[in-house]
Amino acid sequence: MPPPGGYNQPPGGYNPPPQYGGGSGIDDRSWNLINHFGGAAGAFVSGGVGGWIAPLIVLLAQGNRSPYLRSEAVKALNFQLIWSIVGLIGWATSCLGIGVIITAAAWLVGMIFGIIAGVKASNNEPYNYPLSVQFIK
Repeated sequence: MPPPGGYNQPPGGYNPPPQYGGGSGIDDRSWNLINHFGGAAGAFVSGGVGGWIAPLIVLLAQGNRSPYLRSEAVKALNFQLIWSIVGLIGWATSCLGIGVIITAAAWLVGMIFGIIAGVKASNNEPYNYPLSVQFIK
């Protein structure tokens, strides 16, 4: 005769821990740090034109799951897009001399405000970027 509850029950009333599946193991705060610091790192590495890559990845990967992450990623993406365009204009006009200054400004603005936003994100504070235009809503 089988024990009460059947053969598949663990002995002694042991309850196994719940199984969590499908998650990446990274919480919203970590994704937000990737969002903002990734934008600053992208601007640094690419010379001011690639800061939009990390916020776009966060928006596509987590935007449908978390409204908070979507909001923060859209703000970072809009900011980094405008300064990437400014950096691209700087690169295109660098032969005129003024482009070097424009590129340096885009590089510094993308990095500095991305780092400030990352520090705010590490304290779980939302951050509104200055000098930004809303391309994506």
